[in-house]
Amino acid sequence: MKTIKPTGLILAATLMAFACSKPAETVEATDAQEVASSEGTTLTLNPAASKIAWMGYKPTGQHNGIIPATTGTVVVNGTEVTGGSFTFDITALEIHDMEAGTEMHGKMSTHLLSDDFFDAANHPTATFEITSVEPFKAEDVVTDEEQFASDNTPKSNSELSPEAPNYWVSGNLTMRGTTKNITFPATINVGDGTVTAKAGFNIDRTDWGLAYGDEATVADKAKDKFVYNNVGLVLDVKAN
Repeated sequence: MKTIKPTGLILAATLMAFACSKPAETVEATDAQEVASSEGTTLTLNPAASKIAWMGYKPTGQHNGIIPATTGTVVVNGTEVTGGSFTFDITALEIHDMEAGTEMHGKMSTHLLSDDFFDAANHPTATFEITSVEPFKAEDVVTDEEQFASDNTPKSNSELSPEAPNYWVSGNLTMRGTTKNITFPATINVGDGTVTAKAGFNIDRTDWGLAYGDEATVADKAKDKFVYNNVGLVLDVKAN
């Protein structure tokens, strides 16, 4: 039986402005893996229909938005996905819980793109390369770990995961110059020359160097002055 393991991963800089959990309380993040050559037909990502939605948290509030996809491909062999890679534009990160053009929106956007989080000036994109796709079996489960309770405790893995995942997807996620391999449950459908994929999970942003406001000390928690390390990510990908 496979489970979504709590050990670390992240993605988010806005993720960034909020996030939660220790490396042992999120999706498993390990050293980068070799990307095997894939066989089949290559489909092109539809950027208009593909994105990463992010959710960041701190005890006193939360933020959300998207990181748009720019380019990518998915390789399919029959009805199976055998490979793929995607690029996301960090510089185009959007914040949806604040009105665009306001002072607070501008400050938040500047902070997320700064060296405190994504360091977009030096690392303007994030990439994800598939290393393996395995069936999600009937006995597999998505597990949750206890998190520090507050008015804005991050959503759990089981809350973010699709209702009926049919695959485990593993891949190398690169952000801010750091690459980690992550594994998460996804719902993938292949047919009529189209691939759609949905997934949702938490990552530990500090694995990628997004360490601002790291929930490090008991004192910080007592004062509600920290940013959760967990960042919620919801992926929506379409290729034709």
